[in-house]
Amino acid sequence: MRYDSITGAIGNTPLVRIDPAVHGLRHIDLYAKLELLNPFGSVKDRAAWHMARPQLAAAMAAGSQVVELSSGNTAKALAVIAGMHGLSFKSVTNRMRVPEIKDLLLLLGAEIEELPGQSECLDPTATDDPLTVFHRTLAASGSAYLHTDQYFNTRNTEAHITGTGPEIVKDLDGKAPDWFIACVGTAGSSTGVARVLREHDPGVRVVGLVAAKSDFIPGIRTLDEVHEVGLFDPDTYDTIESVSADEAIDGLLTLNRRCGIMAGPTGGAAYVGAVRHLRAYDEKLCDETACDENPGGEQPSEPGGARRTAVFIVCDRVESYLSYVRQRRPELLGRPRRKYSAADVSDAEALAAPSITVPDARAWIDREGPLVVDLRSPYAYAALHIDGSVNIVDELFEELVHGGLPFSRSRPVLLACPVGEKSARYAALLTRMGHPDIRSLEGGIIAWRDAGAPLVRD
Repeated sequence: MRYDSITGAIGNTPLVRIDPAVHGLRHIDLYAKLELLNPFGSVKDRAAWHMARPQLAAAMAAGSQVVELSSGNTAKALAVIAGMHGLSFKSVTNRMRVPEIKDLLLLLGAEIEELPGQSECLDPTATDDPLTVFHRTLAASGSAYLHTDQYFNTRNTEAHITGTGPEIVKDLDGKAPDWFIACVGTAGSSTGVARVLREHDPGVRVVGLVAAKSDFIPGIRTLDEVHEVGLFDPDTYDTIESVSADEAIDGLLTLNRRCGIMAGPTGGAAYVGAVRHLRAYDEKLCDETACDENPGGEQPSEPGGARRTAVFIVCDRVESYLSYVRQRRPELLGRPRRKYSAADVSDAEALAAPSITVPDARAWIDREGPLVVDLRSPYAYAALHIDGSVNIVDELFEELVHGGLPFSRSRPVLLACPVGEKSARYAALLTRMGHPDIRSLEGGIIAWRDAGAPLVRD
């Protein structure tokens, strides 16, 4: 194929069947939509180009700057597109969590502005949050910026209504799959593709995958966070299920090593979530059709009937996430596994961790003066924090914990994070390590703010 511009190569990505011997499903063909083969490396290439393209001529005439609230693949794609058109690009975020992406953005000439934010993701209901204020300023009419606004711009969804969805139907010989499994970030790809598939077959079942509450998977929101995204519509999904960071890495390894698909953590999460969800249906079909003893073999879904089909999206490539893997599974990269890690704390243990409500925490602080440790980013801490607290960002806190208890056993400690999930996991871990009085702030800094408890600003 020949193109006049690299943007012509966006889309028309392959749909690849996963070998049944890998996933073990006997009646369901599982396909991967390889969005990692877009020219800038991710599914976000489609949305970035579709959102920016109508405004580029005016932006070039005015010498505007392209701006997006993104610290990941959307920022990467927009940085390339802006540079191709002689424009500068600014990534606005309150936290760059993947070092390789930050370095790549700088290499592409992007400006990175890290603003204080009270939570890890844009919350439009927090009207005094600096990140929200900045977003509102960018979205105002007459703005001097080309603001693509991925969380609320319907062209994000349209990119997949006109591209990704129809491509899947075409590659399945004009039919929609029985299942579509999608990780939910901005919700643009899952919403757009689901709409197209259901136009072909209203019976398509759509599974949305979110990150487990205490986990970080690049490109995927937690269930709490996803409700803050303007494009998210819960009616799009028949069910929403969570995937852990460990499961995402397991899926990444399977796709990399067994299938030759160089997927990153989001693709790994999509694969694991798909197989886990489909296994129950596959077993039911197996009971109905008297499967033989060949678990990896292909068999019809019913006598004389066609096999069922399912599609998931591989969003991007593994190379950008080696530090993410190294931090969580160092043994995969030839390093010893850490003795103490929050990743080893089970959900049940985290739920049972010592915790304290906002009113009780305020009384405890006044009475006993515990050390209050704020685990949020420095920018979120600078925006608003509990008076007298110290800021140890959670990645650094994790490193401290690897070496043993970071605090004296004689002093009580209160841990706080955005919504009380990460702090609960650390409270459980440090309790296991022998600290006699360490507690997690229930609901985190958001609950403290919502209760009207005092917060100070740097």
